[in-house]
Amino acid sequence: MITNRPPARAALATALLALATSPAFAHHAMDGETPRTFLQGLLSGIAHPVIGLDHLAFVLAAAWLVSRLAAPLRVGLAAAFVAGSLAGTVLHLASVDVPVSELLVALTVVAAGLAVAWHRLAPTTLLWLALPVAGVLHGYAYGESIVGAERMPLGAYLLGFALIQSAVMLGVAALLSRRPLPQLQRAAVPVGAVVGLVGAYFAFVQLNALAA
Repeated sequence: MITNRPPARAALATALLALATSPAFAHHAMDGETPRTFLQGLLSGIAHPVIGLDHLAFVLAAAWLVSRLAAPLRVGLAAAFVAGSLAGTVLHLASVDVPVSELLVALTVVAAGLAVAWHRLAPTTLLWLALPVAGVLHGYAYGESIVGAERMPLGAYLLGFALIQSAVMLGVAALLSRRPLPQLQRAAVPVGAVVGLVGAYFAFVQLNALAA
């Protein structure tokens, strides 16, 4: 008999890790050092969306939301999100000010969790709008780790986070697409709630930081 325990259990583990990991650690894959080589830039770019658990929670939720769509649409939407994240990083490097960007990132995670919990097929038009916008916000946050880097590690960093986000979103979406729809519907509320709690935790941390 197939149950919804594995996806719910995995999501719970993600939430517990998020609560045990500080946002400061999540955004410094190189111990706070600016990458200086191609390899350091690539590793930092690959690590940032994974150890940044607010980012990871969003990418996993996005994978859930696109998992019932046709494969070409999944690829297109993942590309739209990644393109948005690249644009967001460029904005950060160009010193464009986006106020409370980390709080906005956390709110995108909350919104993604609510969308998953709704357990209905997300409107494709809405995804085409929401994912690039969210990508810009997440990419803007990624830019903090690469400010001041030379061209080679910068290019490697962009390549790294583009590849890892695409791989995670499309890989997880492909796995979920093979699961029976009733199973995903049963798991949608607990999984969405956990993703939402991850976002709420990071939003709380950012609000505390702003109030300090």
